[in-house]
Amino acid sequence: MNKILLIIQREYFSRVKKKSFIVMTILVPVLFIGMISLIAYIAVKQNDFGDKKKIEVADESGRFFARLKNDNSVTYTAAKDLATAKSSFIKDGYDYLLYIPASMEGVQLLGEKKAGPMTSGKIEDELTEIIRAQRLAEAGIDSVTLAKAQKSISVASMQVTEKGVKDANAGVAMGLGILCAFLIYLSLFIYGTQVMRGVIEEKVSRIVEVIISSVKPFQLMLGKIIGVGMVGLTQFVLWIAISIGLSMAGGTALMKNSMHNKQEQMAQMQHVGGNVSVATQQVPANETSGVMQAIAGIPIAYTLGCFLFYFLFGYLLYSAIFAAVGSAVDNETETQQFMLPITLPLIFTFALAQSFIINNPDSSLSIWLSMIPFTSPIAMMIRIPFGVPVWQLAVSMVLMVLGFLFTTWVAARIYRVGILMYGKKASYKELAKWFMYKE
Repeated sequence: MNKILLIIQREYFSRVKKKSFIVMTILVPVLFIGMISLIAYIAVKQNDFGDKKKIEVADESGRFFARLKNDNSVTYTAAKDLATAKSSFIKDGYDYLLYIPASMEGVQLLGEKKAGPMTSGKIEDELTEIIRAQRLAEAGIDSVTLAKAQKSISVASMQVTEKGVKDANAGVAMGLGILCAFLIYLSLFIYGTQVMRGVIEEKVSRIVEVIISSVKPFQLMLGKIIGVGMVGLTQFVLWIAISIGLSMAGGTALMKNSMHNKQEQMAQMQHVGGNVSVATQQVPANETSGVMQAIAGIPIAYTLGCFLFYFLFGYLLYSAIFAAVGSAVDNETETQQFMLPITLPLIFTFALAQSFIINNPDSSLSIWLSMIPFTSPIAMMIRIPFGVPVWQLAVSMVLMVLGFLFTTWVAARIYRVGILMYGKKASYKELAKWFMYKE
């Protein structure tokens, strides 16, 4: 036991003390949150970042041009005639020529370059809304009354518990489930690969021959797996803490900025003489409070505890296999034949999670995937935010632990032989032989 602890200590501190570990631990959450913030900012301000399109309009129907509205992304100019516009709109500095026939069929957007989906979609929406309003008016139908009649109904998803009814925002649950599953999916590859590379490096450099003279192969493999796993767990805890701190600081600054902008807008409206209704002020607050209530309704400690369990045992299970693969080869190139069968359950479950499991968390397939040790770390984390019966979670965890023990036993039998094999290309048949060798 002391030897295993020494190996764990060596693997842990040799990685934690590296500058790369410290730098990546700090940079990853900063870069991740910064990237999300930048994407959100560009999405909101995309009209300011994009080029303003100049469009010449040849409207033979005479029903559209007067109602087309210029904005920050598009400006419309009437064409004198179609023939002249077709031959000169590019020379005149226009990006596109919008041709609307008198029959209003076969509308074309001509340009030297193909228009992007945002530009063409915006024009389609505008033309559709214009012709819709005109036809309603011709039919004597009030567009305002029709809009009220077509108002959609919002259905609040509520969860009935022993303590009462609480908000169960499906969007928040989906987002949390996918985030947890993605982190586990990513970590199993990153830290499992680290174990495999460490085994290959020690094998190729022949350092392992010296180590094996003092400890048993199983002790070396187990110490390496647990040591690297503790590095991963440390990094995840620090990432979570830093991310929460940055998110809280950014959220506070964003709320202050938003409140400041609202106060300025209200002051301007009052100066002009406009009346700000209470309903107008409360809509954004109600939307924000709804999301906040949904987040507050999520059992954070329970979800975090399940995440750490499935991260740890999922890592231990897959790292044992990665260690066995590392012991069977002499370089990373030779690992390719073994990687796909190992990672296929993870890839399959993660792909299925985003389409099926998240929409059917209580289906038979979802339940079975959350029970099988090779797929449960991802499938169960998708299901947990939606609520999982205690017995299912308990069975899944027990099977996860048993799966780790069985996988470690199998991997150790391969590892004890493969770690001292050199210059021989391993195959599945060869691995089976190593497994069957007696002590």
